[in-house]
Amino acid sequence: MNVAAAPNAVYDALVNAKTLAAVTGAAATGAARVGGRFTAWDGYILGVHKALVPGKRIVQEWTTTEWPEGARPSTLELTLETAKDGTELRMVHSDVPASQAAAYRQGWIDYYWTPLQKYFSKKGRT
Repeated sequence: MNVAAAPNAVYDALVNAKTLAAVTGAAATGAARVGGRFTAWDGYILGVHKALVPGKRIVQEWTTTEWPEGARPSTLELTLETAKDGTELRMVHSDVPASQAAAYRQGWIDYYWTPLQKYFSKKGRT
């Protein structure tokens, strides 16, 4: 996905709780450091930052309040690269419970990627 903003701005929007809340319109908490725990979407998403390379890479361990009991956390890996018109953002979300995979595929579009595009389309947010 292409985002009309610099990689460092996109990175901040995805790991800084205050900026993430502004992007999604839902409460987010946490520390943007390796080992730091975070929540998003009013506590629906729970996770831990496993690797953070500012402006380049984010790896998180990730679950939700709807995760089946006993299911292990998923791994979310986001890579950011400078592109002609901003940032090329790539995502791999592995180990999502099979019963929820389709819903999460659409959820990423509806609750993250569309709001992220909208956030950066506003003047002055690059």
